Amino acid sequence: MARSRRVRDHPWSPPERAVLIGVLAIAMGSLFLTTYTLALGDPVPRDISAALVGDPARHARTIEAVQQVADDSLAFRRYGSTAAAREAIHLQRVYTALDVRSARPTLFVASAAGASVARVLERISATDSHIRVVDVHPLSPSDPNGVDIFYLMLVATIVGFITVFQVRANAGGLPLRHWTAFVAGFALVAALVLALVSGPVLGRLPVPVATTWGLLALHVLAVASFASIMTVWIGRWAIVPTWLFFVVLGNSSSGGAVSPPLLPPPFAFVSQWLPSGATVTSLRNAIYFPGYEHARPIVVLMAWAAGLFVVMVVVSQRRRVSPGGG
Repeated sequence: MARSRRVRDHPWSPPERAVLIGVLAIAMGSLFLTTYTLALGDPVPRDISAALVGDPARHARTIEAVQQVADDSLAFRRYGSTAAAREAIHLQRVYTALDVRSARPTLFVASAAGASVARVLERISATDSHIRVVDVHPLSPSDPNGVDIFYLMLVATIVGFITVFQVRANAGGLPLRHWTAFVAGFALVAALVLALVSGPVLGRLPVPVATTWGLLALHVLAVASFASIMTVWIGRWAIVPTWLFFVVLGNSSSGGAVSPPLLPPPFAFVSQWLPSGATVTSLRNAIYFPGYEHARPIVVLMAWAAGLFVVMVVVSQRRRVSPGGG
């Protein structure tokens, strides 16, 4: 405690500050590289929920072949009909369904639910051509790798915290009431522009503009509020925890680049409980699974946005310091 106080109260010279900033930048970059390499560099199937239609005892070789390409990671649940299994895919209760009752076994996948999972399972075509693969929820032809939603969330994240730090640095002196109005207004405007660019302007995704606007607004609000809280708590070093929480941890575990069943267990666990993961899942549901959206990721995102915004206001009032420096 005494050592940290001495470090905080030390009269840092400009060269010392430059060296410290350089060290922190290298450390944060190294953490960024480490988490992305470990989480996304070599995705390995771990626990993929799957539906099974038919008698496993009579089709053990087919099931074994599919399990082999999935590294024995398929957790099968029995379904009474193909229609029920496909409905489970639509509802995203399972990632895949194997129907062994037909003359030719069929493996149903949904690349829109998880492109990386679908790619793993589609390898069955090379090892056992007797098994037919059907993609019941394909990705947009303009986004065959399914990463556009991840990029959309990533841009919203960067825009959210960079804007906070730049406004504080170049338009400092905003009182709290003006700052809160700016953060809320900026979240709405930035989200609308990003929704329009990703949808009608670029035309790469079948984006429902209104829904995407709302989801992105919640995400930008959460990011901007978190960055604002950090500016009140730790001032000029606010970018450090913001970068660690949203970029190093949040984006790598979001499920946008690699589906949760292929992430390391700690990343898979937090994936749907952080703003980034909730945003990716909500956007994916709205774009590719209209009518089958889940409430949980939306509730998680709303809780983060509202909670962080309220904390920003309360912390600023108690410290009598505006995040805008006013």
